[in-house]
Amino acid sequence: MAKIRSKKNSSKKDVIIEKASKLFREKGFGAASMRDLAEHVGVEAASLYNHIQSKSEILQAICFKVANDFLSHLEAVQSAPESALKKMELIIRFHIRMMMDQYEYVYISDHEWRHLPEPYLSNFLNQRRNYRRSLSDLIARGIDRGEMKNIEPYVAVLTLLSAISGIESWHRSRKIIPPDVLEDNMVKYLIEGLKK
Repeated sequence: MAKIRSKKNSSKKDVIIEKASKLFREKGFGAASMRDLAEHVGVEAASLYNHIQSKSEILQAICFKVANDFLSHLEAVQSAPESALKKMELIIRFHIRMMMDQYEYVYISDHEWRHLPEPYLSNFLNQRRNYRRSLSDLIARGIDRGEMKNIEPYVAVLTLLSAISGIESWHRSRKIIPPDVLEDNMVKYLIEGLKK
């Protein structure tokens, strides 16, 4: 019987979650079975239960990892002595890098969160609302300080996040534009849209 091979500095559970994120992106959370996941990992389905309890546990791990990564970065940026515009640039760059470097995780968090069971679903939605509110507040401060155009902050947040989620197309196009070029061009375009 095959064993789960863990990578350096990662557990067998981490390997299962990483493989699951790719499977969930390809098939969708609802259509992916534990048997599919076992095949993806290369073990018997029963072996998975030594490390995880259910698909829902994996989905929770993915969604909350992404949410916590974004929240931790936001908190670090908010405490930095930068202008509101510079803080938004740092946040935009982080979102772009997450879409490039942790694509499956971010994709699952963005598209499959609806399958979270309660109370995790309410908790996740609350974190998401608070995160977007914090971004809106940051843009509102930038507008008040004359750094940003007088736009509706929440609309700006939705526009920024929607534009960044478009990096899915970059992944599907075999990444013909180098990541650093993509990042710099997107940041320039999005920041110019905010800058007064």
